[in-house]
Order: sequence, then structure tokens, then C-alpha cells
Amino acid sequence: MGLGPDRGAAQYPPLWDGYCADPFVVRAEDGRYVMYGTTPHPLPDGRAFQVLVSDDLTTWEDAGGALVVPQPRPPDVEYWAPEVARAEGRYWMYYSRGQGDAGHQLRVASSEHATGPFEDTGDVLTADLPFAIDPSPYRDPFGTWWLFYATDVVEGDRPGTVLAVQRLRDMTHLEGDRTIVLRASADWQRYESGREIHGGVHDWHTLEGPAVLDDGSGGCVLLYSGGNWQTPGYGVAVATAPSPAGPWREDAASGPLVTSASTGLAGPGHCSVLTDDCGRHHLFLHAWDPSSSRRRPHRMALQLTGDRVTVGPPDRPS
Repeated sequence: MGLGPDRGAAQYPPLWDGYCADPFVVRAEDGRYVMYGTTPHPLPDGRAFQVLVSDDLTTWEDAGGALVVPQPRPPDVEYWAPEVARAEGRYWMYYSRGQGDAGHQLRVASSEHATGPFEDTGDVLTADLPFAIDPSPYRDPFGTWWLFYATDVVEGDRPGTVLAVQRLRDMTHLEGDRTIVLRASADWQRYESGREIHGGVHDWHTLEGPAVLDDGSGGCVLLYSGGNWQTPGYGVAVATAPSPAGPWREDAASGPLVTSASTGLAGPGHCSVLTDDCGRHHLFLHAWDPSSSRRRPHRMALQLTGDRVTVGPPDRPS
């Protein structure tokens, strides 16, 4: 990654030394914090998605795997980017399943407990799309659930992976048509030049990993990742809107909020936000370890001041 070992470790130490990409954190009914993350291989218990638990957001313990998967597990099937919502007395896990960078579809699983086991419901949420990843559920102030996600659009000046949103009719079904939230607008969001994909060769751009939170004044803030997750150019940027349906606006000239250069972390990205009982926002994201072999979870403090978003060293939780 070309950053040198642990340059960001003093301010943003890894929360766990194992592989846990795309970290997402909830506070369980018993008061513990539970983190879920992507791993490149099946876990020892045969399940998908690493589960970590903590009492203080600082010290995390391995709690095994979250999602029960069919056995024997096909060697070419991958499970990516779990996020979990609490509703109707259960925990609902949204994730994608597919093969490499092709054919991923959004699915949902449920469990009585935050740590699982999660059982797939059999529902494919995006059967009409050729590719969809990184589902992120959001409940608006009126109680309506929305699902943000990333999908591919070839048409336009910057073809690539874009961000979209749809309402959830219930916790296992989408309704209506997708609304495109954001498309690539800057060179830093380029994934790869001359990429062979979807039957053509494209200067491909990528927006992914959406995370939405209330801005405190009736609107929404969207954090997303852009660029190539395998490189130091990966980062997190911000957009705002008056409601989940938009219109969404970003200041393209300001560039990303979180970068390798600003944090010392190698390729920081795919974030989620936890708001504690005192209203403080904790930002979780992954970054590469010094050997570039593992994506480990890190935590930052996120502040909202009007329409301005800033990040800094992590606070103690409440």
C-alpha cells in the first residue's frame, strides 16, 4: 500500500487483528455491542461473516460466524458486507451473495439474537438487477424502512457502480423502482481504467458502501466509499439530502472526507455509523494491515455541525 507500517495506529488503532472488512456495529438488546464483517474464507464454524462482541467499543472478542450457509459450501460463492436492523422483535441481516464481481444479489436473513445464528429467508431482493452489493437499511423519523445499496450502470460519462435506494415494503421485500442516489463525479472515484465488464471495456468508477444517518435537523447524511478498495486511493465521502429519496447533493470539489493521507490508514473505507445513548456518532471502517493481507476494523469519532461533517480520534462510548 506504500504507507509504511501502522502510520495511523496511534490515533486509530485496529479494534481487532483478524480479518473483518466492511464492519457494521449494532447495540444488542443485552447492551453489548456486536460487530459483523466480511471475511475472504469460511470461518471455522462453517458460517459466513465474522462476529465480534464488546462492552466498550474498544476491546472486542471473537464470537464466531453469523450466517448459516449451505454445506458443502460451493468454493466460488462469496458473501459480502452484512448489515443488521432490529425490527419486529428480530434481527434482520442484509448482505450480498455471488461469484467474484459478477452476479451478486441482495439477500436477507434473520435471527432472534444479535450474534446469530442468522438463517437466510430465501428472499432475493434484487432479482431484476444483474449486480447489487452493500445493502444498508435505514429507518427514517417516520418509521419507514429504506434500503440503500450499490449497483452497476454502464450508461453515462462515468460508467460504473452507483448508489441506489428503495423502500422496504416489509423487512424481506422491496417495493417500487430503485432511485439512483449518486453517480461518480470525480477522478478519485475511478476503480480501473479499461476494465472489461458487462460485455465491454470501460473507464470504470465505483461508489459503494453507503451508510445513512439523520443530520439532526430533519435531513439525511450519506457516507459512501469510492475508488478501488485494493489501493490507498480508496476513501470515504459525504452527500446530503432532505429525505432518503433525495435529491442528494455532494460537494465534488471538496473530495473525500477520510483518506489514506488524512488518517495514515491504508485504503480506509466501507464505513458504518453507530450513535450512542448520548447522541455521539462512532464511525467504523476497515483499512489494510501493514502486510496488506488483512482488512481490519477501526473506529473514529464523527461530528455533525450543520451540514459539515468531520472525523477525529475515537471517543469513549456511553
